[in-house]
Amino acid sequence: MRSLKYTVRRSERTVGYGRTCPGRLTVAVVCWGVLVAVVGPWSFGVDAQGTGLEVVEPDGNETSEYYQLEMDASAEVKKREMLEMRQKLAGKTLRVTTLQDWPLSYTVKLNGTIVGGGVAFDLLEFLMEKFNFSYELVMPEQNIVGSSNDMAGSVLQLLANGSADLAVAFLPILADARQHIRYSTGLDEGEWIMIMVRPMESASGSGLLAPFNRDVWILILISLLAVGPIIYGLLILRHRLTKDKEQVLYTLPHCVWFVYGALMKQGSTLSPTGDSTRILFASWWIFITILTSFYTANLTAFLTLSKFTLPINNAEDVRRKEKQFVTIRGGAVEYAIKNRDETLNALSVLVDKRLVDFTSNVNDSDTLADKVATQNYVFVRDRPAIDHMIYADYLVRRKINPINERIHCPYATATTPFLKRNRAFGYPLRTEWNRLFDPELLKMVEGGIIKYKLNDRLPKAEICPQNLGGTERQLKNRDLVMTYFVMVTGFVTSIVVFVTELVFRFLNQRKLNEQLAQQPAAAKLATERISYLGKQFGASDSPPPPYAEVFSRHQQGLLGSERTGKLFADANNNNFANRQMINGRDYMVVREKNGLGSRLIPMRAPSAAIFHYTYAN
Repeated sequence: MRSLKYTVRRSERTVGYGRTCPGRLTVAVVCWGVLVAVVGPWSFGVDAQGTGLEVVEPDGNETSEYYQLEMDASAEVKKREMLEMRQKLAGKTLRVTTLQDWPLSYTVKLNGTIVGGGVAFDLLEFLMEKFNFSYELVMPEQNIVGSSNDMAGSVLQLLANGSADLAVAFLPILADARQHIRYSTGLDEGEWIMIMVRPMESASGSGLLAPFNRDVWILILISLLAVGPIIYGLLILRHRLTKDKEQVLYTLPHCVWFVYGALMKQGSTLSPTGDSTRILFASWWIFITILTSFYTANLTAFLTLSKFTLPINNAEDVRRKEKQFVTIRGGAVEYAIKNRDETLNALSVLVDKRLVDFTSNVNDSDTLADKVATQNYVFVRDRPAIDHMIYADYLVRRKINPINERIHCPYATATTPFLKRNRAFGYPLRTEWNRLFDPELLKMVEGGIIKYKLNDRLPKAEICPQNLGGTERQLKNRDLVMTYFVMVTGFVTSIVVFVTELVFRFLNQRKLNEQLAQQPAAAKLATERISYLGKQFGASDSPPPPYAEVFSRHQQGLLGSERTGKLFADANNNNFANRQMINGRDYMVVREKNGLGSRLIPMRAPSAAIFHYTYAN
């Protein structure tokens, strides 16, 4: 809507009662101002019903003299009302309620009288000094803020039934509480954070797994399992399409072990013949080279830099891991969980499972020592209380042991707030003191006084941060836990495989014995024949001669004139083997049948025995 400004001027007509009355003039101005605002930007050129006033649009030169007089009159009335209210408040004793919420608000006994303390009462003392009033404490039966479903014995109940004139505490502004009380101007945005026992190692896991995240590890595992069968399948496909007789068809286990050996930076005995197959093998090697380079670089950086993360960082982690936590009874966190229109209502499942403890203990140090340090709970508390509590604990521990930094800071706080809520003082619904107090509170907020008070007596440096920032990063046993785990897993797996082999060997041997017991004697002799180079010998076949006997007969054939004793002879009875001394050892040099090469067969007794055992047994 376009901003309107109208000039009110005296008409030439005379007022019906004779002279112009300032009181009626003011009424006419106000009425016509409301009419113009409602109807819109139209020009009014009619006489104001005998009032002697005419409302016209401004031409840029005329001034709103009477409008200004009306504004000044309204300000004067307001000023006079505020003055009357201040005079009424002066010397009055207000009934004040509060919470035991150190360091924001609490009560202490001073000269036999219970008085309030904390940041909230520092603000109240400023208001008392300015408006000259006093207060008396009216404490709730329970130390809780209260809500629509939890009114009994709360601060909310005292304000709702008029038992208290003012709640001097940092009350979280809750939607359902507005129907019972009136909030003051916002004092600050409260943050509730988590404090827990500092873990021995970072939540990012062991250094062996740190370079890659979970998705990368899963994809590496999938590629490791899939590339071997893919290479085997492509080899079969190439062989069928090209009909290449010189291509070596490697088995599936050979391809799988090639993939695994490449990942472990080991060599391979596989030597593909086709160019496409070689490119396939080389692609996997290049992929592994790049992958291992990234892994080595990130592992070095992880073990060198002192980076630290916590296992629980926000409310979602608490819900997902079902972590036990403790918080103040009747505080903002409890109502944010139990109220359905709040975002933290998802944590109500943990309340049903009794994983949440709403404590009534106002001593945070006891809660920290009992629940957090002993039972490994997560403590959810507002930031000022956490900061003051950690700092006090730090000072005590530093006096006990001034050297070890980890002993100074056994606890760690999460950086992400668990909950955020604006906080303010509270009034009853029917109150008039908010007109005096709210402007002064707003001045203190805008001047930074409240923020200063919240951080008063705290160091400027962060107290016990997540990363303690040690000057040296030395590897500890916990950095090598995954390495030990891999070694133990490998040994256990090998033992399991070895026992499995023994079991299968025993079962096969027993099955063979049962078959031999059921066969006749002739069949037993055939079964007892051994295999030689993949050939099964039956009862009518004769096994190959012993290795030593072969060469003894060969030597006799070479020395004598009889050529029938030659074992290595072709179809024309031509000898294609001879004995040579190579590097001081005796070898039988046997030419291949195609004449393209020769083979060395050792003749020395130990080597001959090994050769005979390998090929005969």
